[in-house]
Amino acid sequence: MIKVVIAEDDFRVAGIHEKFVDRIEGVEVIGKTLNGEDTIQFVKNHDNVDMLLLDIYMPDYLGTDLIQNVRDISPMLDIIIITAAQEKSFLEESLRKGVFNYLIKPVTLERFIEVITEYKERQNLLGDQEYIDQGVVDKLFSTPSGKLYMPENLPKGIDSITLNKVLRKMQKQGNGWTAEDMGQETGASRTTARRYLEYLVSIEKVGIEQEYGMVGRPERKYYLL
Repeated sequence: MIKVVIAEDDFRVAGIHEKFVDRIEGVEVIGKTLNGEDTIQFVKNHDNVDMLLLDIYMPDYLGTDLIQNVRDISPMLDIIIITAAQEKSFLEESLRKGVFNYLIKPVTLERFIEVITEYKERQNLLGDQEYIDQGVVDKLFSTPSGKLYMPENLPKGIDSITLNKVLRKMQKQGNGWTAEDMGQETGASRTTARRYLEYLVSIEKVGIEQEYGMVGRPERKYYLL
């Protein structure tokens, strides 16, 4: 079970994020703090915190300053920034200090679940392994959203969240996908799934093979290149 603390000075927002966490199996909120000092004390008094969901603007601290403070107490603590701040300097500092991800408020349920699920996948990938090989490293650095593929300008009818969802499904299962199978997995219609798959073909991220059955038209199967 992944133990999460929410450091957020707006109790309503903290409550929303707690409800988001409740939707994710294997993750639970064990505390909420309203300022930086309370966050430091909570981490100091609880040695089982795995992840801190941290706002930038706290009443007594900047979240970016808190990162080092809580890491001094719990070096293995992972941090996800969730903030309304859009200054590039905060993002750059957070990245330098090794945050797992950075989310801009308001965060949608789908995006929130996506990021926390990626964190779970990373933890499962590393597990209790003492030694790793390049294959594990490659998987580790292609897990966070956007690492596999994220073009800057997507055409009309293609959104980044669904595109990444399709790509992750293909990455996990390399046996080939039909549009119907992908639609069922992603909760989209067959037509929508085909549109995303064909887009990936057009940018040479996905290949196609025609499979001929006993009767009827050949079936197109899509493979991640």
